[in-house]
Amino acid sequence: MDQTLRYDGRVVIVTGAGGGLGRQHALMFASRGAKVVVNDLGGDAKGCGASAAAADSVVEEIRALGGEAVASRTSVEDGPGIVQTAIEAFGTVDVVINNAGILRDVSFHKMTDEDWSLVQRVHLNGTRSVTQAAWPILRDKCYGRIVMTTSAAAIYGNFGQANYAAAKLGILGLANALAEEGRSKNILVNTIAPAAASRLTETASFADFMNNLRPEAVSPLVGWLAHERYNDTKGLFEVGAGYIAQLRWERSQGHCFGAARQFTVDDVAERWESIVDFSSPEHPSTLAESLTAISRALSV
Repeated sequence: MDQTLRYDGRVVIVTGAGGGLGRQHALMFASRGAKVVVNDLGGDAKGCGASAAAADSVVEEIRALGGEAVASRTSVEDGPGIVQTAIEAFGTVDVVINNAGILRDVSFHKMTDEDWSLVQRVHLNGTRSVTQAAWPILRDKCYGRIVMTTSAAAIYGNFGQANYAAAKLGILGLANALAEEGRSKNILVNTIAPAAASRLTETASFADFMNNLRPEAVSPLVGWLAHERYNDTKGLFEVGAGYIAQLRWERSQGHCFGAARQFTVDDVAERWESIVDFSSPEHPSTLAESLTAISRALSV
């Protein structure tokens, strides 16, 4: 197997690495020379309980194959503790793969405060906690690769997953902001929306479809986004079943009434077809680019 792209000397943190996607990411990095922090609390898919076995078993796998790894058995809410494990074991951090997650699927009108808050705490707050703990180290060394994990449920919406979708789209917003903050320090932040079988998809309405999707078909993209040769940031990628594609924002040309002109609901209704016409779309990728349309409106 060609292993031109390696991670010798790099220290990689993978959260939620006790199974599924995270385990495959950890095995991939370790097989290519990285020193890996295998983080997993060992709870169930709903965020209940804890067990050291999940992280420990993956560490044993890696070591049995001749790789270097250490277990982190804490929640991702304790980002400083996870990063400290990396420092104590390997002296630094180079790559953070934010993968850990849980599900509390329920229709919105039946969703409890706990269903909502626990999902936010694990996905969004946990991603923030781990990333923020590693951030000063990456800034000081002027090097870092961070891969976030969002979901198609967040990008497109899905019944019964309001809590999950909100958290996952929040992660994308966090990633986009950090990509801008990290540019000058060579800290690249990219996001994947993976389709792969895991314990989180076992009860989904499309479980039979998802069960045919191997985690091994996601890790190669994660590896490329985390490699020192990759030099772009702020990307969003769909990946699964051997398919990889980049997504981007698209907007219509819209209609400019003019900033100084008074207009009404009736005017909006009359111009609606041009407002939603995507025949000549724009693709803003920065806040400055997004404001060009407002600048046009001010000039009308």
